[in-house]
Amino acid sequence: MSAVEYQAILKYRLMIPLFPDDDPCPVCRKCCLDSFGEHAVHCKELPGFKYRHDLVRDVLYDVLKRAGISAKKEAPVNFLTDPLEGRSTLRPADILVFGWEGGKHACVDLTGVSPLVGLRDHGFVAGHAITKAEAGKVAKHEKACIENQHVFVPFAFDTFGALAPDAVRFLKRVQQVVSSNTAHVKGQNFVFSRVGFAIQKGVAAQLVARLPTISL
Repeated sequence: MSAVEYQAILKYRLMIPLFPDDDPCPVCRKCCLDSFGEHAVHCKELPGFKYRHDLVRDVLYDVLKRAGISAKKEAPVNFLTDPLEGRSTLRPADILVFGWEGGKHACVDLTGVSPLVGLRDHGFVAGHAITKAEAGKVAKHEKACIENQHVFVPFAFDTFGALAPDAVRFLKRVQQVVSSNTAHVKGQNFVFSRVGFAIQKGVAAQLVARLPTISL
């Protein structure tokens, strides 16, 4: 991570203003940037939005490989459907883990959200955004996976680096696999630390892409 990326992610995490209010987003040119960077980390125009998702997916896949767990990225799974279309869309699983539970393959689906969603609404609850994102993924894909003899694992994370309960359980099991293959306790630590760093690296890239040139 470069010094500029580190400074940007540190300001974002501490909620120190990053951008002048009402400046247009230099990437999408459709919305105005908010001072704390929330638009920057959710702007769906490239570069950034897909990069963050794919970076975390690639790092998670590499963690599985290093743990000796058989998996495949972007594996075609033709029973995952779009509820709006009501038909198979041949949507790939972000990561397909072979023989993960009871001999069944697991479809791991990543999603990232801001922990500040709903902050201005009455009744805001810290941590609600990530659990809601996890529940949304379950509602969308779990039934189809079960009906086709697969396990569904939602892997939800927020831009501050927090992980939803199912993602934590998944990584803890990966840690157990690593533990069974090494006698060193420190050898397990890379599982959570690498995923956490990838999340922050991806968010930092989105922020830096929108910083004024004078700030770089």
